[in-house]
Amino acid sequence: MTAITALYVPGDRPDRFEKAVAAAPDIVILDLEDAVAPAAKDAALAAVTQWLTARDAASGPRIQVRVNRGAEHELDALVATGVSLGLRLPKVESTHELDRVAALAPGVPLTALVESALGLERAFELASHPAVVALGAGESDLAAELGTREDAVLDHIRMRLLVAARAAGLPAPMLAAYPGIRDLDGLRTDTERGRRLGWHGRSAIHPAQLPVIREVFRPRDEEVAWAHAVLDALATDGVATLPDGQMVDAAMAARARGILEE
Repeated sequence: MTAITALYVPGDRPDRFEKAVAAAPDIVILDLEDAVAPAAKDAALAAVTQWLTARDAASGPRIQVRVNRGAEHELDALVATGVSLGLRLPKVESTHELDRVAALAPGVPLTALVESALGLERAFELASHPAVVALGAGESDLAAELGTREDAVLDHIRMRLLVAARAAGLPAPMLAAYPGIRDLDGLRTDTERGRRLGWHGRSAIHPAQLPVIREVFRPRDEEVAWAHAVLDALATDGVATLPDGQMVDAAMAARARGILEE
């Protein structure tokens, strides 16, 4: 099933790790990068590796770790745990970076975070790398470099990354975390905007954001009804017409199956 929610947890706050798991996101992201002060990064890595080694990985959400760019010792330590996890790579700008990480962490699925104008221009190259399973956007970093957070600019970024991901055969990206923890109305509005643009799911920085994200991406009753109607109509023919006159074909069947799998 496609992930809908991901929850970031600072790597230097091991007291929050199990609470994040209990919040039941699809993915828990243990953060060694922006959420951790430079002086605390060694302690954060130790806390993350210790927790990963000790936890029962048979159940619960998937685990990803956002590492620091170029911090090869973090990759070595995480791989040494032998735990199944994914890596989130910040500020990726070249396939050379991805090659290096893939060599140090063979077989580990990578999410490439695009956080610069150069990374955005190279998004399809990054998405096409064999170790990359998803793209993500660092919208705050991109906005800082571009000097604007206008909706039109964010929409452009989101569309560029969506097209790059889908062209490379990857799923639609998850939206970046919304910074206003208490602004749930703003979260809902922006998440609905991202959903309309074709993005799927969202990262959160607080458990209180998760119910809003789930609700926005939950298939509507009319979408589920449409999906069933499409699959029923196409069960015996490659092209069919629904009762409302809409013509449907194999491309729509793929979308219908995606809705029912969410």
